[in-house]
Amino acid sequence: MNASNVFQSYTAALQSVLSDLPQGDIIRMIDEIVEAGERGSTIFILGNGGSAATASHFACDLAKGTQRIGVRPFRVIALTDNVPLITAWGNDTSYDRIFAEQLRPLVQPDDVVIAISGSGNSPNVLEAVRLAREAGARTIGWTGFQGGQLKDLVDVCVIVPSHVMEQIEDAHLIMEHAICTTLRAVRQPQLLQAEPLSVVKGA
Repeated sequence: MNASNVFQSYTAALQSVLSDLPQGDIIRMIDEIVEAGERGSTIFILGNGGSAATASHFACDLAKGTQRIGVRPFRVIALTDNVPLITAWGNDTSYDRIFAEQLRPLVQPDDVVIAISGSGNSPNVLEAVRLAREAGARTIGWTGFQGGQLKDLVDVCVIVPSHVMEQIEDAHLIMEHAICTTLRAVRQPQLLQAEPLSVVKGA
């Protein structure tokens, strides 16, 4: 199979995956995020590898790209971004605890924890979700395949309908862009008609 055929096959499969995303679950997730913003709760996002990159990207877009004049911005923290703290917990306890131990002193009841795992079975992601649930936080999972263990631990689970990790990660990144675009549109000021803050600079 030549390069052109491989590329076309991949993109065609990705288009099919995107068309089959579980939109009902995605809307439920957006509602959870909107409600967290309205009550001033903190949103924590986490994941490994490519999912760590998506977590950091999502936190950036959610913190900055959804802002509108007259609307309180989201409180959001990516647990993927403090490398010294991640490596300290990994070295002194185990890699399975790198997210849970970051959450422990920070998470409050009704905060939101968004856990991204393509397989749904990453031990450090599952440990963080368990701790979040014990603290009374709301939990959201992004996964693929059959959802893994994550799907049964979270309040809302978005399962990308694919068994190809690259396509699952592609869909997760597209989801975060679509979610932030949606949030920017729906979070209108109560009494103020205003243009959105620029989201082009620094992109």
